[in-house]
Amino acid sequence: MATLLRLAAAYLIAAGRRIRRDGVISGWRRKIVVIAFLTAAMTSLLARSLPMFRSSASARPSSTVATANSAIDGSLPKFSPSRDSSLLPYSSNSSAEASVLPSTVLLTANFDGAERKINDLRADFLHLSTFEAPKVGVKSSVSGWRNSSSTGSRMDFEEVTSDNQMGEVNISTRSEIQFDVVKSSDDGRQVPTYINYKSHVGSLPPDEALIYARKEIKNSLLIFADPDLYAPLFLNVSVFKRSYELMEKILKVYIYRDGQRPIFHTPELKGIYASEGWFMKLIEQNRHFIVKDPGQAHLFYLPYSARRMELALYVPDSHDMKPLSRFLRDYVNQISSKYPFWNRTRGSDHFLVACHDWGPYTTNMHAELRKNTIKALCNADTSEGIFQSGRDVSLPETTIRTPRRPLRQVGGRPISQRSILAFFAGNMHGRVRPILLEHWGNNKDEEMRIYGPLPSRISKKMSYVEHMKSSKFCICPMGFEVNSPRIVEAIYYECVPVIIADNFVLPLEDVLDWSAFSVVVAEKDIPKLKDILLGIPLGQYVKMQECVKRVQRHFLWHARPVKYDLFHMILHSIWSSLLNHI
Repeated sequence: MATLLRLAAAYLIAAGRRIRRDGVISGWRRKIVVIAFLTAAMTSLLARSLPMFRSSASARPSSTVATANSAIDGSLPKFSPSRDSSLLPYSSNSSAEASVLPSTVLLTANFDGAERKINDLRADFLHLSTFEAPKVGVKSSVSGWRNSSSTGSRMDFEEVTSDNQMGEVNISTRSEIQFDVVKSSDDGRQVPTYINYKSHVGSLPPDEALIYARKEIKNSLLIFADPDLYAPLFLNVSVFKRSYELMEKILKVYIYRDGQRPIFHTPELKGIYASEGWFMKLIEQNRHFIVKDPGQAHLFYLPYSARRMELALYVPDSHDMKPLSRFLRDYVNQISSKYPFWNRTRGSDHFLVACHDWGPYTTNMHAELRKNTIKALCNADTSEGIFQSGRDVSLPETTIRTPRRPLRQVGGRPISQRSILAFFAGNMHGRVRPILLEHWGNNKDEEMRIYGPLPSRISKKMSYVEHMKSSKFCICPMGFEVNSPRIVEAIYYECVPVIIADNFVLPLEDVLDWSAFSVVVAEKDIPKLKDILLGIPLGQYVKMQECVKRVQRHFLWHARPVKYDLFHMILHSIWSSLLNHI
């Protein structure tokens, strides 16, 4: 502050000398004078207001630190405010007052000005589920309290219980709180006072870090508004945000280097199975989550491509997937005999990512791989007994036509330019699509544009993509399997997806509220499809379409991943599954 004042004064003196010498104020000198005056005024204002702000803001957290510290060294740090109690936000009389710390702590206390002591200091931590919080209670007859110095810091409270002569402390959970680190005077020495904490949770051993993260997520702070996330899209935006933050801070992944190309380490970046390839590409290039030391890892990635395995091992028209299953079985047996990590957990901290329809079936010949491993699968069908809802992750199926420009054609038209009620065009395979075409195809209803393969006479006037961009609802029926790339295509083109696939676990449904931006129709209700869509009020549709545009960012692939994009969302769902099963 003093430096800024001296600098402003120097500018003013220099400008004054030039004015006296030349008798005029040129344009650039005028600017110097104005800047100097503004700098001096702002610096003076800050110099006056900052000490009062720091005195008020630092006192409450400091008191909390002092309280928690008694669990460590058996004594309370000393403070000595004046009788008007300028240090603490309480009056100097014996009446209790309450003050709310920013979004985190409710601090209450009795301060006895005559006796110069604090009685019944208590901090209530406000958590999501109930506003009843772990309590910190102190009953003490300390007569001298003094605030020596403080610096800003961020620390984590651990589970601490203490009962001693000077005070009683009971902290039943960890919470991260912004507060000032207080230095206390003990026998004439300036000694930093700390609570028992881990300032870098990323340095915790893997098992301890996961336990810590699980507790933190359970006690996530309630978020009312967040500039980064649109709350209506999420089942619980507070839990998701905290979990995502901890993933970024803690999660480490080890990638097995074993396995020959092209099945391993060779991403497929084009087509309807591109999700497995893009995830492989981005995680193998990642420097934030990937570690070379497997002893530091929380998750172990099996870096193979189900699509590449099909191309390399499947005999066309044989209808025999056993060679694929046998190959994957032998691979898992190889790494389990070479490394100790699989056998340590029976594969429960390992994961695979497979978007090909056959991805689930390739695990059939290895019991632990099928039962224990976290499987991120596009073919997320609960009726076949392979995909385990709650452990496995439903992987979004994305069609990438131009790998160098994965976001090409993303975007849609406003509602006023969406004249088509519902649209679908595609091959007639699987059990659902023929029923859909039977009831709504062949131009039976002008508002329901339902086709098999899009006829050339129609595509010449309006392409497939333009149809989606011009429709209010995009019908996404299952094919041979429950998954369909049309779901994410509809989101890309800002068309509300209508999903028809019984037993399908929706992509990323562990965090996303699909009812906010999609319509799920049971297969038996296909004859009532138009009535269901027309039954959605305009106001509700407008909100849903807005949510489609908002959720789009969570389904995008980027050459360099960005926060909350599809790469991170998939990784977060795998991370969340790991935490739920430790």
